[in-house]
Amino acid sequence: MVRSSRPAVAAGPAALVLSAVLFAVAPARAEFPDKPIRVVVPFSAGGAVDIVTRLVTQRITEERGWRFVIENKAAAGGILATDTVAKAAPDGYTLLIATPNHTINAALKPKQLPYDWERDVVPVSIVAEVPELLVAHPAAPFSDFAGFVAYATKNPGKLSYSSAGNGTLPHLTMELLLRRAGAQVLHVPYRGAAPALTDLLAGVVQLKLDTYATSSAHVAAGRLKALAFASPRRSPLMPDLPTVAESGFPGYEGVLWIGLMAPAGTPPAIVEAVAQASAAAVGSDALADRLTREGIERVGSTPAAFAARITREVEQWRELARASNVTID
Repeated sequence: MVRSSRPAVAAGPAALVLSAVLFAVAPARAEFPDKPIRVVVPFSAGGAVDIVTRLVTQRITEERGWRFVIENKAAAGGILATDTVAKAAPDGYTLLIATPNHTINAALKPKQLPYDWERDVVPVSIVAEVPELLVAHPAAPFSDFAGFVAYATKNPGKLSYSSAGNGTLPHLTMELLLRRAGAQVLHVPYRGAAPALTDLLAGVVQLKLDTYATSSAHVAAGRLKALAFASPRRSPLMPDLPTVAESGFPGYEGVLWIGLMAPAGTPPAIVEAVAQASAAAVGSDALADRLTREGIERVGSTPAAFAARITREVEQWRELARASNVTID
């Protein structure tokens, strides 16, 4: 817990007497936290981001006794949730669950945001990451990632991939890959991940960047074939499957990170306390198996590391937009 510090009182008999009197009559300052912490999640209950949030906050409760209230605000691509937190009191009692939507919104439509993404919220910690998995319909004319790149570069426009919509993380990370590969693959945006997967399974499109939790059962049943993970490292769930980075595209990654942010002006000691609490929770053995089974990698970063990632990603999306005319819904 974080204790509020008291200002020093000048030395001297009179000052000491006054200090004693004030100490006797003034109420003791509470430790942080002395009431429930509201965590605003920009997704509906039951999804991967919501599940990670609830698992981690529950673990913090078990370890430290902190109390949480989860508030789901699934609208406007995370803008509503971020604005809610940006306008909250900077006392540590309102936190935001952020994802790459935060950097995408900042890069592609900063003038449409009701908040200043650089000044109104501060990073606390990246809690976890969900790597994307590139999957293909079994009838696609290639069997592995190298075959996909070779076919796509030699046959521009003959392949298509689905996503949950323009400006979503899978859309942008796929465009990053295609740009580096020098390939042209048609993007087919859907209104949500479910119909995008349905049409992939039906063979309407040939490719999709998905999550392990969503696509692994289809891969196991032969309804899809896995080509590569978009994570920096191989997944223990599919150790024989290569990453995009090791397959000719060093540094490439497509990762849904899940992070905590706070209103700007939140005391640094509280920011650090929350970061340490969340890092300890995700690092516990109690969560290891559950998160790993869902294809979720534990992180627990520092505020500084999170800030560096945000800066890097915003510039990455800006550059992609300049080079590829990417749009966002």
